[in-house]
Parts: sequence; C-alpha cells; structure tokens
Amino acid sequence: MQELTSTLIAKAKELLSSGKVQKVIGWKKGLFDEDVTPATFTTAEELENGFVFNKYCTANLSKYLVKITRDIETAKSTTRMNNTMAKQRDPNAEDKPIPQEVAAVFLKPGDTYSFTQLLKENRISRDDVYVIGIPCSCTLDENVKEGEGCDHCHNKKHILYDELIGEDGVVADEHRFDEVARIEAMDPKERFEFWRNELSRCIRCNACRNICPACTCEKCVFDNNDLYTSQKVAQTDFEENLFHIIRAWHVAGRCTDCGECSRVCPQNIPLYLLNRKFIKDINEIYGEYQAGSDMETKPPMLTFTTGDAEPSIVADRDPIKGGDE
Repeated sequence: MQELTSTLIAKAKELLSSGKVQKVIGWKKGLFDEDVTPATFTTAEELENGFVFNKYCTANLSKYLVKITRDIETAKSTTRMNNTMAKQRDPNAEDKPIPQEVAAVFLKPGDTYSFTQLLKENRISRDDVYVIGIPCSCTLDENVKEGEGCDHCHNKKHILYDELIGEDGVVADEHRFDEVARIEAMDPKERFEFWRNELSRCIRCNACRNICPACTCEKCVFDNNDLYTSQKVAQTDFEENLFHIIRAWHVAGRCTDCGECSRVCPQNIPLYLLNRKFIKDINEIYGEYQAGSDMETKPPMLTFTTGDAEPSIVADRDPIKGGDE
C-alpha cells in the first residue's frame, strides 16, 4: 500500500515540476485512516503532507472535474473576451496570453466509465485533464479476496487514460445483477415492503444526488422553490418514493453503476439497486449497453429504432405471451 502511494506521489510531483499539469486531483488523509476526502494539490509539499491512497480512497473523482474544467475554460474565454474588447478600444493593444491549465486526476477502473460518460455529454473538456489510471482501491483491502472485486468494481479494465500505473484488468461482472434478480423474484407486496423499508430511512440530505457523476444539472428540479421541493425532508411515503424514483429515471441510460450513491448514503440505503434495475431492464429491452464504455455508442434511451419494444408490452418479457425478448 505504502509503495503504491509513494509511486503516485512521485508521478504527481513529476507532472507538476515539469509543468505538464498545474494541479493534481487525489485523496487527502485526515485524522484517521478512514477519514479520506477528495482534494486538490498544487505543490510537492502538499502532496508529501496530505496525499494518500488506501482502501478507503473509494470516492469517484470524475465529477469534481466538471467544475474544475469549467473554471479552466471560463478563464480562457474571459481572457479572449478581454483581448477582443481591448482591441476595440485600441487596435494596437497587445493580446494577453490565454491561460493554459491542465489538471491531473487519478481514476480507478470504474471511475473511467463516469469520466467517459461525462465527456460524451460535453460536461468535461478533455484537453484540460491528464488521466492517470490506477488500480481499484479494493485491491488494497485485505478483506477482498484476490481475483475478486468490490461490489461496484464490476469491471477491472480502464476505459480511458493518458498513463497507466500498474496492470490493467479484465471484465468480471457475471454476478452483477444477482441481487436485482432476487428482488425481482419477490411477489409485488413483498417487493413493495422491501423498498418502503429502505426508502423510509431517507432524510433527504441530497448526498446521493450531489455525489452522482450523472447528476450535473446547473439547477436540479428538486431545488425548485416554486415546487416546495428545495432542501425538504419528505413528509409522506409518496414523497420518499418520488425523490429516488425520479432521480433514478433522470440517470437511466447514463448511470455507469459506480455505486457512489450508496457509498455516501448515511442511512445505508442500497440505492444502487434501483439504478441496476434500470440498467438490467435497458439491457433486456434495448440490447446490451454500458454507459461510459466508449465515446461512440448512442444511449438507448436517446435512440429510436423500429425494433424498439412498445410501451404496452415492456412489462412482460415473456415472448410466448407477446412480450419483448
């Protein structure tokens, strides 16, 4: 563990000292081993004193790049605009140099799916990021058997990177939907009670929404004061269900199954199961699709073909009864 951390720190220092990047996005240690938070490092001293990589470094860093790259692009566009305005006042005015800044980020295999999906949605500027692929933090956990991964490390292979530290892995997700299938096998009443028990613990802290790489709207529908949904604890069972079901619908076809929603939930609600149910249904109805697996494939929820299942038969997957295969 310590050897890998030293390797990552050395790489970050090298990139900063060479001027290839101006900041590094990683994890910062706290008072305790498990007290780890995402952080930005700009100097070798900060890296030496604060950077850490251990089994608790599970946070997906891709979403932080949305704001970081937006700030970088804003600085560029502001300088261009200032140069243009200066030229209008004085044709002989010298252009100020366009600021060039690149942020290095350490991404685990599963994180690269979220990163790629954000690139497809034009939420991140690729030129502003230097991606360093690293092993999943679960490989540092002594409780995870060799050859196995954490519940959300369903793919050990990085999708995209500029540089890879360590060896790349292979796809290993054959048991990904086992828990979803178990819930599907429940009778309707049992299944309803299962979700009522889980969602009833929700305190509407919005942690799941705030951490989700697929939730990058400038203004969330649940922050609309006119609808009385902003920062509001659910008052009824209906409101508890509504928040999570709507959120799951909003990320359907875009969720990469990184598991961040469940990881940060203070009530330990298995929210990832809702998203996996959507992923499983999309695979069965529209064909296999993994969000963030490439830059070319169009999401099935944004694509229409004449072979798409009709809404009236989506609920029944049995071809004998006329359902979709």
